[in-house]
Amino acid sequence: MTLTTAFTELLGVRHPIALAPMGGSAGGALAAAVSRGGGFGILGSAYGDPEWLAREVPIVSRTEGPWGIGFLTWGIDLAAVELALSYGPTAVMLSFGDPSPYTEHVRRAGALLILQVTDLEEAKQAVDLGADVIVAQGIESGGHGSVRGRSTLPFVPAVVDLVGPVPVLAAGGIADGRGVAAALALGAAGALIGTRFQATTESLVTPSISQAIVDGRGQDTERSTVLDIARGSRWPSKYPARTLGHPYLDRWRGRETELAADPEARQAYEDDVARGAVPPLPVWAGEAVDLIDDRPSAEDLVTAMAAQAQVALTRAVGN
Repeated sequence: MTLTTAFTELLGVRHPIALAPMGGSAGGALAAAVSRGGGFGILGSAYGDPEWLAREVPIVSRTEGPWGIGFLTWGIDLAAVELALSYGPTAVMLSFGDPSPYTEHVRRAGALLILQVTDLEEAKQAVDLGADVIVAQGIESGGHGSVRGRSTLPFVPAVVDLVGPVPVLAAGGIADGRGVAAALALGAAGALIGTRFQATTESLVTPSISQAIVDGRGQDTERSTVLDIARGSRWPSKYPARTLGHPYLDRWRGRETELAADPEARQAYEDDVARGAVPPLPVWAGEAVDLIDDRPSAEDLVTAMAAQAQVALTRAVGN
């Protein structure tokens, strides 16, 4: 059974699996490996740093398969989008923030427009803006998400019903082929996967972070703004992040306002990082982290997830 969906046909890929554009993780090698495996690799360009793009784009652009570039919408400007479009990506993905200043530029350049949404209001806006693909992100996802978010299971079909016939990718709590199969059963045209791809040989994360993900458990993840405040991140507070446990979460949980007003506490965080008392970066991880127990090549992982999804769907219908 071939898992052909509106997403695979639109993007020209073999499998309904896309790489989440994770800043600090999804570089050229990882995006290229996902694309070689038959999925859709998306660079995690975050704020659109020109030097980063100049280094990572050539790596993924050498692949024969389609690929994309993703941005944090709240943290970019038009120059970043125009620079990305000059590289000729198949698609541009915009997440977290108002994408309306950039959508027409993406379409005019001939790239597909992928918009991530975290509630039905954003989903309606994505349709109005002419999104070619909509990503419905549930709160189980690792990394940042909306404080107004909903669980993947009820959220995805609600978005599918609202935005059809625009293809929807499910995101949040998906780390193997069974999750991909579940996304398809919910009416999605595929899955956008993040945490699972951090623990691959091509990911940009350090070995200590990928090992923490392999060792991590879903019950140990937590959504909070504490670590963004402590490290002086520019992330808006309406987008808390799901991470694995961290000493500063235990120390400042429920005291975020106090932490934000205490420069000495934030300096203490920097000092703790410098002396190795805490990891240099939070470990972004979703609730499906329990399902991750190895660090394979992303190319092989895409193939394995697609095969597992096929088996799961076949088993579900009793054939």
